[in-house]
Amino acid sequence: MHTLEALTRDASALANGETVLSAPETEVARQMQICNACRYCEGFCAVFPAITRRLEFGKADIHFLANLCHNCGACLHACQYAPPHAFAVNVPQAMAQVRGQTYVDYAWPPALGRLYQRQGLTLSLALAAGLALFLVLAVVLQGQGLGALWSAPGGSFYDLFPHNLLVGLFAPVFLFATLALALGVRRFWRDLTPATSGAPLSAPATAEAADAVLRLKYLDGGHGEGCHNEDDAYTLSRRRFHHLMFYGFLLCFAATSVATLYHYLLGQPAPYELPSLPKLLGAAGGVSLALGTAGLWWLNLKRHPQHGDAAQKPMDLGFIALLFLTATSGLALWAARGTPALALTLCLHLGAVMALFATMPYGKFGHGIFRTAALLRHAVEKRLPNPIGLGAD
Repeated sequence: MHTLEALTRDASALANGETVLSAPETEVARQMQICNACRYCEGFCAVFPAITRRLEFGKADIHFLANLCHNCGACLHACQYAPPHAFAVNVPQAMAQVRGQTYVDYAWPPALGRLYQRQGLTLSLALAAGLALFLVLAVVLQGQGLGALWSAPGGSFYDLFPHNLLVGLFAPVFLFATLALALGVRRFWRDLTPATSGAPLSAPATAEAADAVLRLKYLDGGHGEGCHNEDDAYTLSRRRFHHLMFYGFLLCFAATSVATLYHYLLGQPAPYELPSLPKLLGAAGGVSLALGTAGLWWLNLKRHPQHGDAAQKPMDLGFIALLFLTATSGLALWAARGTPALALTLCLHLGAVMALFATMPYGKFGHGIFRTAALLRHAVEKRLPNPIGLGAD
């Protein structure tokens, strides 16, 4: 609850046309002032060199720093001012709360921003189940009876759902998700740019940011030994499972893209057999994605509440569950070809994929894109002279 002093300050700021910070943003600004005076964690990740370039922390600065943070926990375990100290500095938790707020603030269209706060595990699974049921009903009606569900239509998906029908179902959802994410991140980038020097991207800065993204550089705890478990031990598990999930997703996306080229350019419609490129990419990606999401689910459930924002756990688990269901149902679909289980397995897989696309702009998927934008701005900013002459990048 705001104190009278805080309310007076906010009213004065509004009267002067200034931006009022939310409670989570105010807390990040408070903690960054303490960290800026201490400097013990300066070598841990990109956040701490970035704060040495600032004496005050405005809204855009706070959003920038919050999305630079990878929530590795190293600073929390190293901090002499962490709870139960009176200063109560918990950078990973404070940053996580602001990151969640940025997803809401920059969502497009703005009216759908609140879905970030409601898109949890139950909603994600219910949406996937509902879409799968819709497809099951379509198979039943098209086949004129329940028997269509356990008949094996020659092993071809297109005997159940024509190719053009699938394109008509999935293309609009995917294109809307891409547009919504692009417009949200564009506005985020516009706000960050003046707060991070305003200089344009350069080839060296882009290469450095790409390296940090592709290697998940800042999940090494700043010393190469990884993130912290709740028992204070180092672990690289979080980094490795993130890699499995990230590259598994990219391989699955590459498999779909290559299959599209096979279909339209080479005139070779699915299904494809080994050792075709779509099958190799899809199999490797499906296994990697399944292993990565299973590992992240396990780590998420046992992670200490002080390491993040507990209110975002349903959103995290919902995203992980949809990715896991997409991967495992895709692998099961390969095994079900030519069997009576094909129709049901295909409906489950398509329902999971469509639910993933539909929630993509308003779920945890966006965090990687926002973080990439922040890393790009950091790589640009650090190449310029420090405006206040403190610290080093």
